Amino acid sequence: MSAPIPSAVTFRTAEAVLIDPEKLRIDPNWALRLPASLALRRSMLPVALDASNKVLVVCADPFDQAGLEAVERYLGTPVNARRAEPEALRKVLQRVYPDPTAAAIRLSKPGEATRGPENDDDAIGLTDEILRFAVLRQASDIHIEPRKAGLRIRLRVDGQLEELRRLPTSRQNGLISRIKVLSGMDIAEKREPQDGAFTWTWGTGPQRPAVDIRVATVPVKYGERMTLRLLNLNTGALTLHKLGMSGRDLQTFNKAILAPHGMILMNGPTGSGKTTTLYAAIREMDCESLNIVTVEDPVEYEMDEITQVAVDSAEKVTFAKALRSVLRHDPDVVMVGEIRDLETADIAIKASLTGHLVFSTLHTNSATGAVTRLIDMGVPAYLVAATLRLSAAQRLVRRLCGNCRKALALDVQDAIALERHDHAGATIYTPGGCAYCSGRGYLGRTGIYEMLAVDDELADLIVANAPETRIREAALRKGMQTLRHDAADKVLAGVTSLAEVMENTDGIDIRKQGEK
Repeated sequence: MSAPIPSAVTFRTAEAVLIDPEKLRIDPNWALRLPASLALRRSMLPVALDASNKVLVVCADPFDQAGLEAVERYLGTPVNARRAEPEALRKVLQRVYPDPTAAAIRLSKPGEATRGPENDDDAIGLTDEILRFAVLRQASDIHIEPRKAGLRIRLRVDGQLEELRRLPTSRQNGLISRIKVLSGMDIAEKREPQDGAFTWTWGTGPQRPAVDIRVATVPVKYGERMTLRLLNLNTGALTLHKLGMSGRDLQTFNKAILAPHGMILMNGPTGSGKTTTLYAAIREMDCESLNIVTVEDPVEYEMDEITQVAVDSAEKVTFAKALRSVLRHDPDVVMVGEIRDLETADIAIKASLTGHLVFSTLHTNSATGAVTRLIDMGVPAYLVAATLRLSAAQRLVRRLCGNCRKALALDVQDAIALERHDHAGATIYTPGGCAYCSGRGYLGRTGIYEMLAVDDELADLIVANAPETRIREAALRKGMQTLRHDAADKVLAGVTSLAEVMENTDGIDIRKQGEK
């Protein structure tokens, strides 16, 4: 009989500070290596690789040596045990392992090909495995990309793409066909782009996750590329106070959405959180006494209290047609997913003139850019001035993990770049890496905003077709905070890093100081 392998388990004292499992960013690369039965029976959750290259395992009993050694054998890596309150840990374990019979997943390292589940033909198991990873990782998108050497699968987490795994080409057809079936697509059609959607749930218990998934395919050189957008069904978390607006911007925004009529526009690139902000605004309204209708392509958040109209991808129901129809249903508030053309803009403008409050989005870089865009579309300047109540620009930046961020003195050059010349030497922070953020240094995202509230002076400038620069200068004199100013405030407050601001605001070179 061979001698037992010495354990590398690190034990912490029972008096050590408890870890809060609810705040942990769990890395599925480690959590799903463990069979659900073992994790639930022993109340142990592998979280992430720590700075000492050991896997942090949160457990109810850090002195359960037999259980920790079993976990260590499954992970194939030394573990570091930390204690959590048993009831809080139990709730998290039920979310991570909603199916008590789920087997462990054997993973390859990023960049290496893997066969996936033990049954190589199990496309259903492979699909569920990828979706479980994405949900645990809190990903917003899944990218399935055929390449000459195989299939690459990537996740977008906090706005950044990261590779999940690579699969051999032999797995490609089964995986894509399975997702097409779930999405209601034609599995025989491989030469035309398709769109679909489905709701995915996994497990059997009351804690099983449910997520609404929007799917798009497009033919590429080595097959079909597929993108899955994971939409959050829990709209209860969508409140204006949680989006990152400063006190002044929140006051400006709240004043605008309480107006009886007019138009409010959110501006920014795709993925900057514009629709999320508008839904948060709707949640602030009295949905019981107001008739609120949205027109979207597609509906991104489900809300029972309002009426939601989906624009048909085959253009049987365009934005303009849907908006015309909606206005016959006596709405108080109308949200148009996006103003794409003059026809939609014209209807939205006229709706705001006739006593409706209209929300919508535009793809412009700044708050003042919305004025120029509407006029360039063909909307008369006097109508823009008469209806536009608020134009807001928005971006998303990653939020530093408050448990591991590292202090750094702001140098003179960076203070100038942030337009905070008098703050040279101030303490700012860069990302570290810990269990709470899965070693990434960032934990979630927050918004940065620019609010242009249109008053009489600005309306007069718009009617006079003043250049965008003059409108912007006037707004700045009145105290408008630019995206750069708001971002700089968040850097100095330790909310985000200098590199995030440089990367997500215009006109400054990206500098990665302190993030090597």
